[in-house]
Amino acid sequence: MTASNGMSMFDYDARPVTPQVVLVGNRASSVGYTIRDFLSRNGVPYDWVDLDDAERVRALVSPSEMDPGVLPICILPNGIRLAPATLEDVAAGLGMVSAPSLSEYDLTIVGAGPAGLAAAVYAASEGLRTLAIEAIAPGGQAGTTSMIENYLGFPQGISGSELATRAAAQARRFGAEILLARRLVDLSKDGAGFLARLSDGTIVRARAMLVASGVDWRRLEIPGLDDLLGSGVYYGAGPSEAVTCTGCRVAVIGGGNSAGQAVVRFSRYAAHVTLLVRGSSLEASMSQYLITQVGKLPNVEVRTNTEVVDFESDTHLRALIVSSRRDSVLSRLPVDALFICIGGVPRTEGAAQLGLALDRAGYVRTGAEVSSSAGAFEGWRLSRQPLPLETNLPGLFAAGDIRSGSIKRCADAIGEGSMAVALVHQRLAEVGGE
Repeated sequence: MTASNGMSMFDYDARPVTPQVVLVGNRASSVGYTIRDFLSRNGVPYDWVDLDDAERVRALVSPSEMDPGVLPICILPNGIRLAPATLEDVAAGLGMVSAPSLSEYDLTIVGAGPAGLAAAVYAASEGLRTLAIEAIAPGGQAGTTSMIENYLGFPQGISGSELATRAAAQARRFGAEILLARRLVDLSKDGAGFLARLSDGTIVRARAMLVASGVDWRRLEIPGLDDLLGSGVYYGAGPSEAVTCTGCRVAVIGGGNSAGQAVVRFSRYAAHVTLLVRGSSLEASMSQYLITQVGKLPNVEVRTNTEVVDFESDTHLRALIVSSRRDSVLSRLPVDALFICIGGVPRTEGAAQLGLALDRAGYVRTGAEVSSSAGAFEGWRLSRQPLPLETNLPGLFAAGDIRSGSIKRCADAIGEGSMAVALVHQRLAEVGGE
């Protein structure tokens, strides 16, 4: 990484420092996409300058900076250049990375999605020293949702990003800390509590832990497809890419609410959107209000009993090869962008090595499921049974999508996060100091 805070005549031709972040790079760069996604989801305005825009590139970047090894380049609002830019460096340069203010917390929360944010609000409002760790942005997958229309109290709906922004502000107002652009890499026991090591080397001591890290999008198992990440292939709703799809042909894979919400979002910009569904209908996995919305969109086509088996590309995705599950007939579907929303894989990395009891799909067992599962209860040393939402490790709780048996709905995650705080109080009283 190189950084300079001096402005050369070539850099800006003596013009004022740009008021927002500028990113220069190749749209096919997965690092560039990761940074754009991070900025979009955190509400940070930015200007993307693609290498194909030769005139703008010449105004910002010298020929010596065009080495692919130093791309993407990020120009911060204060004029500092990061080349090559990384998500961590951009976040730090924007003042979004701060150290924990305390040496120990009553509750540390892994993940700031709906469950984690709800727990942060309730814990901090009740006087617990509270810290939340988030790898990307508050809101989790729900934060990428264009509109949540079935959430209680919002008859006109609310966007996932707005709900996340409000919840994060609410948690901070009560005194909770939220650490961004860092992920949990290791969790270990520390007496009755825990030590959490983060990706930047920070060590956090916690008297109780809540794992609310949610799920990652399940990968589409087609060889070579992930090489196009950021270059026409995206997992999730891709909020940073919606406007860039203006006039394009877009495909979305999935039959759940996330896929339906992505279709609604992209239909506003794309010339045509194709929803590809393996099942025979949407009714089994998508809410009726979304099915109705999708059915009314004139530029949307829904193909059921269909799966993607191959693709065509050069430096960018050009077409999908799809197969009808009814008759195995192959057809070519020209597309400019593919968004994959096909369910999740639980994010247990960082905590799994501690010996968490997981179900067959990798979700965290809690409460009665711990005591009734073979082997999960073997290391339990307390006379009481695990509390609801408590894992097989006393004082370590799980809530939201990562928990085995959870409903996988935003309202359910918020309820579990709120409920977890009452259980944390019980645990803290048990070990003393509450």
